[in-house]
Amino acid sequence: MQRSDILDPAYFHKVVDCQWACPAHTPVPEYIRLIAQGRYDEAYMVNWLSNVFPGVLGRTCDRPCEPACRRGRVEEKNAAKPEAVAICRLKRVAADNTSEELRTLFPKPAARNGKRVACVGAGPASLTVARDLATQGYAVTVFDGEAKAGGFIRTQIPRFRLPESVIDEECGHVLNLGVELRAGERIASMKALLAEGYDAVFVGCGAPRGRDLHLPGRQEAGAKIRIGIDWLASVSFGHVDKVEPRVIVLGGGNTAMDCCRSARRLGAQSVTVAVRSGYAQMKASPWEKEDAEHEGIPILDFHVPLAFEHEDNGKLTGMRFKKAQTGEEVVIPCDEVLIAVGQENAFPWIERDAGIAFGEDGLPQLDRVTFQSSLPQVFFGGDAAFGPKNIITAVAHGHEAAVSMDRHLHGESVAKRPPPHVNLLSQKMGIHEWSYDNAIANDARYKVPWAKAEKALASIKVEVELGFDAATAFKEAQRCLNCDVQTVFSDKQCIECDACVDICPMDSITFVENGEEAELRQRLKAPALNLEQALYVSGDLKTGRVMVKDEDVCLHCGLCAERCPTGAWDMQKFLLVTTKAGAACRDHETRRAMA
Repeated sequence: MQRSDILDPAYFHKVVDCQWACPAHTPVPEYIRLIAQGRYDEAYMVNWLSNVFPGVLGRTCDRPCEPACRRGRVEEKNAAKPEAVAICRLKRVAADNTSEELRTLFPKPAARNGKRVACVGAGPASLTVARDLATQGYAVTVFDGEAKAGGFIRTQIPRFRLPESVIDEECGHVLNLGVELRAGERIASMKALLAEGYDAVFVGCGAPRGRDLHLPGRQEAGAKIRIGIDWLASVSFGHVDKVEPRVIVLGGGNTAMDCCRSARRLGAQSVTVAVRSGYAQMKASPWEKEDAEHEGIPILDFHVPLAFEHEDNGKLTGMRFKKAQTGEEVVIPCDEVLIAVGQENAFPWIERDAGIAFGEDGLPQLDRVTFQSSLPQVFFGGDAAFGPKNIITAVAHGHEAAVSMDRHLHGESVAKRPPPHVNLLSQKMGIHEWSYDNAIANDARYKVPWAKAEKALASIKVEVELGFDAATAFKEAQRCLNCDVQTVFSDKQCIECDACVDICPMDSITFVENGEEAELRQRLKAPALNLEQALYVSGDLKTGRVMVKDEDVCLHCGLCAERCPTGAWDMQKFLLVTTKAGAACRDHETRRAMA
């Protein structure tokens, strides 16, 4: 194998599994350490710079970081139920405990640069673009048909999961940067918008159309059949405050879970979720399914809907299903059905001769990296770009689109992407002292407390999860393995004494003859089986061997560095921050000309 190129920002970035998995590449261990120290404002800002909505995401994120967390891997043999660090809920701790001083930490917008940008939709993608560009001197106007900013964060996530006050506060942080919100103003024509002379346009209007289910009886019983996302919006705005006694929710995604739990709180005597896939294949996050079942809502998998059953007068009486595994047909009585089987994009307001190309799937034809459309000054992001995803993906799209827009409006190629800011710094404080707590112990994940069931189910506005208190947050934060503190090896200082090999608790270090990766992985002291993580390979040592370290199971405890008699190992904190819109994303020549 070739010597590992640890100067490549991607090398150590991938070792920080949680940050690598996060679409917005939030420096997770960095903010968890700050939470453990009680430095909540700083922890909030680490999040805010990256994911923009720490309080919202601390309650609702799809958490791609947690399945990647190595705490769940390294405890596989030592704990009965190894679980990831509660990264998402720790993020909420930072948001829940900020002080009055937080407002002084937000950046001040730069002087206006004469460029005007329009954002269509006030959801997370648009607000991310607005945040990134407003601070750089752009005059940003956000259009939205609703009365307040937030998009689907506000309309489709029930209040028992996300209080409105959190949405108001975090949308306010963006709007307070001088962003103009034209609420209640729905854009009806792209051509008309372009004619207003904006220098660039960002389309972040989401995927606003819920899929229908055209089965026998759909039209006749339509009075009691609702589209899930429309129904959730009606509940959010208070237009719907009750449901029929027996409710069936069709679908297996997070929207279906929100529908069933909302129906439970609006007075349904029985709520049943029916999904055509298997339970394990459902799109809903595992914890969303667990939350629904915890509230007594059964989930029937492998149930393929066949028809809406009704009386001659159109009164809905039930739904007929076929059990996919047996072929048996069953009828489940109900009085109301909520359809949550997916969402679709809809752009009726973009004229097909506006210069923006669309594919046969109805989606705009975009560059998947730059988010630029076939009309150079128009960019898309969030669900409007490639179909429905989630909040954190929308934020990531917003950051990249803002970089593209900034470069485009400075006459630069949007295809050239700015590298991330990277820093690697030794954490050595003494012979056996490091600047971080490296004591590793088995410790089960701490459970987030819930409101009492009788209180939580009595109102749709009572938040179910109460969040960690400071003491529990500290203990949960201590479970983080500090994967951003890297073991950095120096070939020249190594005397091949094997002291590091002896002390490594995970047998992740081996001094061995080099070879091809596949067979080298098998020859290590402990075979390296996770092909998703790299092998750290040194240059040739004096004996002709190489040092090989399996990055997959390293605890980052620093024992190798403490034991090493020559200082060949060092623990160095790796910080990677993606480059946002602004001077840092532009070419050197452009920055020099503007100086």
